[in-house]
Amino acid sequence: MAVLVAPSLLAADFANLQAQVKRVEDADWLHLDVMDGHFVPNISFGAPVIAALHRLHTKLLFDVHLMITHPLQYLDDFAKAGAESITFHVECGDDVAATLAAIHARGLKAALSLKPGTPVETLFPYLDQLDMVLVMTVEPGFGGQKFMDDQLPKIAALRARCPALCIQVDGGITAETAPLAVAAGADCLVAGSAIFGEKDFRKAIEALRG
Repeated sequence: MAVLVAPSLLAADFANLQAQVKRVEDADWLHLDVMDGHFVPNISFGAPVIAALHRLHTKLLFDVHLMITHPLQYLDDFAKAGAESITFHVECGDDVAATLAAIHARGLKAALSLKPGTPVETLFPYLDQLDMVLVMTVEPGFGGQKFMDDQLPKIAALRARCPALCIQVDGGITAETAPLAVAAGADCLVAGSAIFGEKDFRKAIEALRG
């Protein structure tokens, strides 16, 4: 199976979001980082922006990553906005199993993520409830950080435990680091500046596919 590429909107030109989204339609998913300024030390955008982008009728799957303390109370907002997959953090303040069940009850894909300092074993009790795991290879909150290769064993451990699981990797993904993540077992790559920071978005996307 070909590696999936999910451009991270956080690195896009926010003055030209419609045009930017149209230029990444050679990718597979659109990665949408929602930050609350509490769970992570940054604030990005919320459901209204996602809803506006969804009206563009892009073919990209809307992959929403909730870096927020209480994802459970906002699920309806993001479902209505057009989210097709919702990822939240195992370190959040809500009941993890209940939040996963609530995402699935809304007909959406459910995924868990973990910060670099969180042991991968923390995810193991929930693996049979997940459509995907997102391994962060930077500290969540800001784009443009350097890839943390000490997180690669987490990807390998997840792939060994769940051969069919979709494993997404986000943080410092470039044409140079993408092969490392794929070799460890990743099959979906999130990239921000490696795509939106280039002149030719299509060429940048293909470079990540390898």
